[in-house]
Amino acid sequence: MYQRGLVGMIFLLLSEDRLIANYLASLFLTGARCYGGQNHPSCIANWEHDIMSLRHLFSTPSPETLEKRGDQLFAAGQWGQAKQIFERALIKLEKRAASEDTRRLQLQDKILATREALAREHHQTALDFLDGGYVDEAREALALAMEITTDSEFEQILSETLAAMEVHPDSGIETDEAMLDAGLVSTGEETGSDTAPTDEVFRALCHTLPEDVARAYRSYGRDFVEGYVALNNGDFPTAVGHLEQALADNPQPDSFIPLELASAYMNTGRLEEALGLLDQVREQHPEALPAYQLACEIHWELGETVRAEALLAELPPHLTQSRAVIHLKGETLYRSGHFTKARDLYRDCLETYGWHDDMARELAKVHEALEETAAAKDIYAEIIGRCQSCHARIDPWIKHRYAEISFLEGYRDADLLEMYLSLATEIPANAAVYFDRVSRIYASQGNHSEAERFRRFAARARAEQNQPPSS
Repeated sequence: MYQRGLVGMIFLLLSEDRLIANYLASLFLTGARCYGGQNHPSCIANWEHDIMSLRHLFSTPSPETLEKRGDQLFAAGQWGQAKQIFERALIKLEKRAASEDTRRLQLQDKILATREALAREHHQTALDFLDGGYVDEAREALALAMEITTDSEFEQILSETLAAMEVHPDSGIETDEAMLDAGLVSTGEETGSDTAPTDEVFRALCHTLPEDVARAYRSYGRDFVEGYVALNNGDFPTAVGHLEQALADNPQPDSFIPLELASAYMNTGRLEEALGLLDQVREQHPEALPAYQLACEIHWELGETVRAEALLAELPPHLTQSRAVIHLKGETLYRSGHFTKARDLYRDCLETYGWHDDMARELAKVHEALEETAAAKDIYAEIIGRCQSCHARIDPWIKHRYAEISFLEGYRDADLLEMYLSLATEIPANAAVYFDRVSRIYASQGNHSEAERFRRFAARARAEQNQPPSS
């Protein structure tokens, strides 16, 4: 028995999960006490049961360990190695039971993300080759990117790059000029190694914009490029500095720079200044919906729902029935406490324009505010079912709300248990609550040993997160 205790300690040293490590430590101490207590049969049996119940978690390396290693490689920009590690994790996960569908989809998403990052790295390599006049090498790098990516919009960028190269296949200089005309490479003042990654991100961001807006954004100069990328990376102070300079360099009244600067101001707490800039944008571009969206978010933040309603009343008539505007109206009604009006608005939208996950989610939220939990649960179930039918990832928040409503209604079935176990990995900050729910489900099924085991898990998770016991 003492040797088994040592095995438990080895598992403890190998475990990367603090919660599991603490649990294994308790198993080791239990085993030691059994050994010191003359190997009492009941003590030994309980200890061996706990060891065997966790044995399947410790195949080395586990999919979870591989996934963590892949995450580290991905964060370090080592896309190829990260892809291989994620694929190994997925292979190991495929050997598990079908209840791991959520984690399997997460790994598939991560593999896809590494493929796209790797494709964009090959694209940047191709642009670097072109800067040096190495056309054949650039063509090979672009071919690799085309083979890896599954993003249709990015494939279009790659196709346009290849087409521009074919205009003058033997002349690196003329090829660069053709690509510059197409807006696919930087100008000479932007070609340093320090700016290449920023330029690549900027080009990708512009590709998501309407063509006339993207063309304007590309004309605003270096400070706008740096500021716009910083804004989208969440570096708001840096974004403010660059965008303020870009606005000073481009004082045209019809510029879109105030829109992006307003977003940076909003995220640094300068709300009134942001509203002033948005007024300017709406005056010059009355159909610029992002200006209304940002202004509404600021009014919501300030608790000024009446001002948000007045703002939305100024929208051009042909925009008022768009889903984006309906969402703004519905959220304004929700935040002002007009739940019934918000419910009716979302219902009418779904009946008129058909199913839309985001709109259905907002309707479910309003149903919950009206304490119409059965209706909310039906919507969450519909969203989950649609995601499962097309193998799309299910939003953990949707699963959380569905599970919690089901639990409060008295459901204690195996499907709900599996959902809570999945949520414990997807929302680890709430793991204590989910382990507690699992414990209660097992108890209702008469499986008291598992109920006690997950009760201990919940207690340890709660202690580590300083949470009060769940009710």
